[in-house]
Amino acid sequence: MSMLADKFDLLTLADAAELLHCSKAHVCKAINGRVRGCAPIPSVSLGRRRLIRRESLHQWLEANERVAGDGNLTTLPRRDAGKRG
Repeated sequence: MSMLADKFDLLTLADAAELLHCSKAHVCKAINGRVRGCAPIPSVSLGRRRLIRRESLHQWLEANERVAGDGNLTTLPRRDAGKRG
């Protein structure tokens, strides 16, 4: 990580993807607001590079958690859940 990233605790797309256990492409979709049911992940553009503050990512995760009445985390149904092939 660069000195700038260390000072502000910034994450690259690869760092965020590793923390979220998903692909960099999925992080890009989340940044651009293309993940259904979730607000965009706040990020900063530096040229072609996108950086995410670690604290912003934690806040985004907390804001997008869904808790069922029994206290268990739930997820949104998949888009193809009702389709049969």
